[in-house]
Order: sequence, then structure tokens, then C-alpha cells
Amino acid sequence: MDCKSWGSRDIVFLCIIVLSLIHVSLGAKVRHFKWEVEYMYGAPDCQEHVVMGINGQFPGPTIRAKAGDTIVVDLTNKLHTEGVVIHWHGIRQLGTPWADGTASISQCAINPGETFEYRFKVDRPGTYFYHGHYGMQRSAGLYGSLIVDMADGEKEPFHYDAEFNLLLSDWWHKSVHEQEVGLSSNPFRWIGEPQSLLINGRGQYNCSLAAKFSNSSISQCKFEGNEKCAPQVLKVRPNKTYRLRIASTTALASLNLAIEGHKMVVVEADGNHVQPFAVNDLDIYSGESYSVLLKTDQNPYKNYWVSIGVRGRDPKTNQALTLLSYSATPASKLPTTQPPVTPRWDDYNHSKAFTKSIYALMGSPQPPKTYDRRIILLNTQNRLNGFVKWAINNVSLVLPSTPYLGSIKFGLNNAFDQKTPPDNYDSSYDIMKPAPNQNTTQGSGVYTITLNTTVDVILQNANALAKDVSEIHPWHLHGHDFWVLGYGEGKFKNGDEKTFNLKNPPLRNTAVIFPFGWTALRFVADNPGVWAFHCHIEPHLHMGMGVIFAQDAHRVGQIPKEALACGLTGNKQN
Repeated sequence: MDCKSWGSRDIVFLCIIVLSLIHVSLGAKVRHFKWEVEYMYGAPDCQEHVVMGINGQFPGPTIRAKAGDTIVVDLTNKLHTEGVVIHWHGIRQLGTPWADGTASISQCAINPGETFEYRFKVDRPGTYFYHGHYGMQRSAGLYGSLIVDMADGEKEPFHYDAEFNLLLSDWWHKSVHEQEVGLSSNPFRWIGEPQSLLINGRGQYNCSLAAKFSNSSISQCKFEGNEKCAPQVLKVRPNKTYRLRIASTTALASLNLAIEGHKMVVVEADGNHVQPFAVNDLDIYSGESYSVLLKTDQNPYKNYWVSIGVRGRDPKTNQALTLLSYSATPASKLPTTQPPVTPRWDDYNHSKAFTKSIYALMGSPQPPKTYDRRIILLNTQNRLNGFVKWAINNVSLVLPSTPYLGSIKFGLNNAFDQKTPPDNYDSSYDIMKPAPNQNTTQGSGVYTITLNTTVDVILQNANALAKDVSEIHPWHLHGHDFWVLGYGEGKFKNGDEKTFNLKNPPLRNTAVIFPFGWTALRFVADNPGVWAFHCHIEPHLHMGMGVIFAQDAHRVGQIPKEALACGLTGNKQN
């Protein structure tokens, strides 16, 4: 079949999808899971607290599949007083927008005692994860890894002998319910910095694996090795190449990862291959994932620190430390050397140098050369009747009681605000100063995007309410990948598009905007449905930092009735 002979861009794109689905469907399997979500007692950082788990596990079970497989998860809500949904982060949900797992957007929350079936195809290999997308349940511990291997007969463009999976997160001792109340209160009560950083759900609060290098007032931790908060030891053999799959599901913290004495070669970002490049450490923001290659070519008769530390915020949280242990050395032998020091939290040049080093691997899909629509999204911190909010183009997002997917499909125009949010902001706005009016509006409006058009999104950062404060924001798009065309300082202006990289921009599903800067994205609206696009920092989304993109949702096929059994769609028949 010769796709190029078909003619138009849309038909060529459809042809490529068909061919890829035919290819990956050979040998594909249906992988079935039965999960129960519940609160339970746990001690992720050695201090007992209530955590949210799946089948008694925290983090939740790891899903492992191959490209082309169908995942079926029967999710039962065993919580007593609240709903639940799970978002499959990085999975595009082609043809299954109701399985995206976003409450009030793609489905109703699953009520206590109810079971909902998530059924979707994992069409591409990569490092992904899943997490709660109702309230702030991700902060409560509802997350886990989702790893998609190459389809049978396919090979990665790099070699490795074995792999480890590192799921990074942050942890508070204050419950998410108390955090939510504080964020919605007047006066405002911020959640504060996390008490601990976790690696695969394990951290050590009020102690340090290397106390003599950090804070002598913190006692040395002693572990037998079987405690649930004991560091996971990465046991390796000399002169091998290991793949480290690294994903961040943090609620707030931007992180930096380093391995003592070892370089890493970055080969994958958000499920897409990138041009390999070597680093001593890497920054990773909430919602991002990477694969790096690690060669065990150091002295095999010692162990090495693996270090995770906070970036982008003045850290009040100790670094998380664990061990890379060579087989010739006892795993219990702590290094006598100082662990890697996290770059200074506000060294943004370090962060930008890493981020701007990421390019698509040769042969990766290239972006269209032009766009059909440009949307500029101004990120500001504002006030709404005295309450602190985050706003996009002066609108703070509130979600409706009826999921957008159902209300748009059935033409229920009174289910949400029919006024389209603005595509731009007042050009006179000074991004270097706190919001001049410090007030915002709230709304549930939708950006309606024509199917198969090319959309540019310019994320414009600005000053928060406090003087000389601008924060990092990692933005995640559901249902799509986008090309990151470039980054800039200050205010985006006409002519800045001349700096865009249209040759080899990376494909991502999450991208960061740096303080007082902008980031340019481009995507093709080729997936009918209703999709969230939002800051992946949990309290920021809770405070309104997101928008909704809808693409021909009225043409979406039959939606499972369980997905829409609430609000105005509760009595609709599919």
C-alpha cells in the first residue's frame, strides 16, 4: 500500500494510522485487571498515614503491556464517601475518549461501590503512568506505572541488558481533604512544601541516609531492608547497560535526578524517542517521563548514591537517596562519599540547558509547517472575590456537573458555559508585574477546535500575585502529543516564530514554561473527543489552571452508559 499516492494530508494520515494498527494488531493481547481503590494505612516515608491504594498496594500495581495490546481494567470504588476516576497519562485514547479518566470532562466520577470498565488500546511503546484525576487524589497516592514494550518483532533503536523503573513523587502528612479546604479558603492556606520525596513509594522522613553530609541534627537511618519505607536498592552487574525508566507524578515538586559517578544518556521522552545525549543529571517536571541508559563502568567494589532533589522552589524537603549497588559489593554498605548535590533550586539556566537539548530522533514525525489557529494562554495568579485562583486569559476553570463529552455529544447547551474563552489576552498586560486588577472570572467554557486542523499554543508565563515571583508550570495535554517548537524569554511577540524549530522538535505530552517566559507548542487536532489541557501541579489545577479542547465530540461513537450516568446525561440512552 502506497500512502503517498492517496493525495491529501488527511487521507495520508489516516492511511498511516490504518497501516500502523494493522501492524501492531498482529500478536496483540487483551490484558485484564481487576482493581479495587481504597484508603488504607501505610508508611511511605516511615511515618504512618492514610494513603490511597489499589488492591492493597501503594503505589498501585504496575501495568506491563506491548504496543497494540488492549488494556481492560475493571475499577471498583471501595471508598466510602467520594468518587474516583483514573487517567492513563500519555495514552492518547484514539477512538475511546470516554476512557481518558477525567472526572466531569470525559466521564462521571465512579461512585462508592460501583465498578467501571476502562478499555483502551496502548498503540505505542513508551514509559507512562496512571493517576487519579478527581479532586486531588493523585496527592493522596493514587498512581502507578504503565510500561508499554515494543510490539513483537520490533526493536528499540538502542541496546540495553536490563531495566529499572523509577516512579517519583512527593508526599504530605496533611490529608488531601485538608489541603483542598485550605486552597479554597479565605484567607488562603497554602499546602506548603512536601514532607518527603518518594522513589517507588519509598522515602525517609526526619532521617537521612547520609546525615553526615546534610544535617547532623537528623539521625542516621538504620534499615533491616524489609521495611516498606526502606530504599529500593538497584542491584546491577559490572559492565552492563541498564535502562532507567523515570516518571514523575509529583503533586508540586520539580525534581532533579543524579547518580553518583555515572553519566546518563537520555533516549526517550514522554513515550517518544529522542536524539541520545549524555547528562550528569536531569530535571524532570510533574507529568514527564524519560528513559536513560546507564553504563555500569565504575569501580564494582563500592556502592553509589542515587539522588532526587527539589528544583524550581526553595526546597524545604530533604533529598531522597537510594543506592546503586554493584553485585561485588554488599547492598547494605553505604557509600562514604557525598551524594550528588542538586543544582541550586533557582538555577534556571541549568534547567533550560537540559530542556533545550531534547530533539526528536531522526525519522520521527515532523510538524506541519504552518498552523490554522493560534491560541495564546496567559498564566496568571489572581483573586476572585478575595479567594486566590490561577487563571488562563483571566478565566479560572471550574468543571460542570455533567461531563463535557456527554453534554456536547447530546447537544445539552445548558450544561456548561457556551461562551468560548478568549484566544489571546490584552496586549497591554505587563507580564513582569503582579496582576494589575488582581481579579479574575470563572467559567466552564470550551475551546472548540475543527477536526484535523493544526493548532499552535503559546504558553505565556507572568508574575504571580507576589512581587518578582513567577513559577514553573508543566502543562499536560490529554488525547495528543504535541511538538515543542521553542522557548523564549519575556513576552511572546510577532517575529518570535522565526526562532521555532520545525526540523526536529521533540514530540511530548507535557511541556514546561519557565518563569517570565513562553513555550510554543503545535499539535494536530486529529482525535475526536473532549480533552483537558492543564498545569500538572495538583493544587494549581485545583485552583483553576486549565482549559478544555473539544474536537467533533458530537461525532464520537457509542459511549458506555456508565460513563455518563450523572448530571443531565444520567437519563440519556446510548
